[in-house]
Amino acid sequence: MSASVLFHFAFDPASRAARLALGEAKILFEESAVRPWEPDCPLQKLNPSGMPPVLQTTENGRVLTLCEQSAILGWLDDRSREPFLLPSEPNERGEVRRLVQWFDRRFTDEVDAVLLHERMEKPLLRLGPPEARMLRAGREALKAHLAIFESLLAERDYLAGRRLSRADLVAAAHLSVLDYFGEISWAAWPGLKTWYMKLKSRPCFRPLLTDRFPGVAPAPHYTDLDF
Repeated sequence: MSASVLFHFAFDPASRAARLALGEAKILFEESAVRPWEPDCPLQKLNPSGMPPVLQTTENGRVLTLCEQSAILGWLDDRSREPFLLPSEPNERGEVRRLVQWFDRRFTDEVDAVLLHERMEKPLLRLGPPEARMLRAGREALKAHLAIFESLLAERDYLAGRRLSRADLVAAAHLSVLDYFGEISWAAWPGLKTWYMKLKSRPCFRPLLTDRFPGVAPAPHYTDLDF
C-alpha cells in the first residue's frame, strides 16, 4: 500500500478524531492541512460536502477515498481482525454508537457551534470579537455535558465501558480543542480529568499537542500529560 494521506484541519474535532484513530491503529499517513472555508480548498474535489477529514489510501491497487469521521473510523474497524474501536459485546457497541452520535449532533450543536464559533471561527473569518452573551451560553451548555460525562466515568473505566473505544477518541478530539482555548475547568471534573490524562498519555495523542492556532497560545496545561 502506498502512503495514505489525511486531509484535515488541525482544530476540527472530526479531523482530530481521525488522527487519533489512525495513530491508535499504527497506520502511517501523511498530513495535508486544509482550510475548508477557502474556495480553492482541495476538499471541494474530494468530498461532496467539502468538509474534513478525508483519507486517501490505496487498497488492492485501487485508490480509496474515505470522507469524514464515520467512514474513516469505520474503515479502521472493518480492516481489523480483532475488535478495534468497537467492542465485541453488543451492549457496549450500542453505547459507543450512542456517545459518538451524541458528540456528532448534540455536543456539536450546543457547545462547539457556540464556543468554537466565537473563539475560533470568528478570528479565522474576521467576523469580529467574541460575544460575551454567546460565550456564557456555550459555557453553560458545556458544563451540563461535562456533568453527564463525569457521572458515566464514576462507574466505568472508559466512556462506553471497560475498554478504550471510538467514543473515547471522539470525545477526546472535541474536548482537546476546547481545552486548547482554556474552556474546561478540569478541577471541577476529577473523574473526567483522570480519563483525559489517560487519553493524553497515549502515543496517538502526541501530534495533537503540537498544534498551534494562529495568534492564540494554548492553555498553560495543554501539553502537560500530568496536569
